[in-house]
Amino acid sequence: MIIPIALLVSCLKLLLIPAYHSTDFEVHRNWLAITHSLPIKKWYFENTSEWTLDYPPFFAWFEYLLSFPAQLFDKNMLVVENINYDSKRTVQFQRLSVIFMDLIYLYGVYGCSKIVPKGWRAHVLLILLSTNCGLIMVDHIHFQYNGFMYGILLISISYMWTENYLKSAFFFSVLLNLKHIYLYAAPAYFVYLLRNYCLRSKSISGALGSKQCWMNTIKLGSIVVGVFFVSFYPFLDHIPQVISRLFPLKRGLCHAYWAPNFWALYNVADKAAFIIASKMGFELSATKAAMTGGLVQEYSHSVLPNITPLTSVALTLLTTLPCLIKLWRLKSGPDFIRCIVLCSLTSFAFGYHVHEKAILMAVIPLTLLSVLDSFDGRIFLILSTVGHFSLFPLLFPLNLLIVKSLLFFIYTLFSFYSLANVFTSSIRENSIPLLSIPESLYLLGLGLVYLYENLIHYLLGLSDSLPFLPLMIISVYCSVGVMYCWLRYYIYFLYRPVTQKKEKTK
Repeated sequence: MIIPIALLVSCLKLLLIPAYHSTDFEVHRNWLAITHSLPIKKWYFENTSEWTLDYPPFFAWFEYLLSFPAQLFDKNMLVVENINYDSKRTVQFQRLSVIFMDLIYLYGVYGCSKIVPKGWRAHVLLILLSTNCGLIMVDHIHFQYNGFMYGILLISISYMWTENYLKSAFFFSVLLNLKHIYLYAAPAYFVYLLRNYCLRSKSISGALGSKQCWMNTIKLGSIVVGVFFVSFYPFLDHIPQVISRLFPLKRGLCHAYWAPNFWALYNVADKAAFIIASKMGFELSATKAAMTGGLVQEYSHSVLPNITPLTSVALTLLTTLPCLIKLWRLKSGPDFIRCIVLCSLTSFAFGYHVHEKAILMAVIPLTLLSVLDSFDGRIFLILSTVGHFSLFPLLFPLNLLIVKSLLFFIYTLFSFYSLANVFTSSIRENSIPLLSIPESLYLLGLGLVYLYENLIHYLLGLSDSLPFLPLMIISVYCSVGVMYCWLRYYIYFLYRPVTQKKEKTK
């Protein structure tokens, strides 16, 4: 089924070529120009445009390679000084390059579909992954190159599931050097590889005394270090500059549109506390409440403690630790993926300056499990519905309202229909529906949020006085669903029974 699905989805993506594109389009055009026109030593120093190169080296080389076919379309797009250049041929090239690179994503989808049992489940998985509406909205309208990187992630996961540990580690190391946001999943990889490849013996002391343990560790370490060496070697003279670009800490706790995570709730709690305190007569600086202005910069909270990058990192690590401890005792591929989902969700929930698009890091791996277990399917339905809906503000032009609504509605409808069919027998036997009544009511509430954003807010005449209010409502409402999924899935994972698998001697 992968070929007809790929053709149909590609036709849809071709139709979206003339659609609106965000500033990320200019970001990648600028990176094409930087890598094509300047020597390597200047790539991470160039700042003619505000959209400086801030991805790891492998992605810089990816842009460099793309620049060669780019000049066949329009050489002017490769001029660094041509800021905001978006000729028709430039748009065509960049859009087509994303579609072409999605072949890697489809290959990853195909590899993962071979792992699950053949039949309806495999077909559903193929469709759910290939037609992910969030990925279409982010890559083929908003504009980014996430698809091929998620394809590499799926390839790595498929190798891990089939116990090809070194291949899995290789592809994940490559992925980290393409986009560092995949560090979210790195703790799960580290723990699972250490326990199941390096320390295979039942006792750690026995494993450490094993020659095989040290050989495996050397092999694994050589692959990871080798990939990073190849990536960073051309930039050895200015690695601190590269690192400073990869991890900027002056952008503030939240992005312009708050990602639907814990900090969205924290911001609203701070705003509510500010209003209550002001009415009670406390003197507070009104300028400190500007967190709701929707701009990318550092802000101070009015009443609640300010959150520093160190605080955010510490909270993320602390809340990730229990699932890593549990993973140490689990030995199955599905449990490894569950831990990836939890690590990604935890980083999304408590990370510093998280982008709303990062929700796909949890949704896409969870899709693999949605067809295998009814509880995984249940969390997937809630998280994918809420997560994809939370991406709507990225596509703000009015002429995209019908497009994004149809993409979301059709994908969500198929998700519910297909998974209900997959787990029909389980639902009948246990008399438990996939979603509870409160969960269903919460998801139906997204319709009211949609109506407020696109109609009621304007009818009330609030578009000028409170322009950020619809975004805040979407973010806060969706953050409730995201945090609910995180908590329920975390509890489910921690209470999973530990099963032993047969050890391999090879």
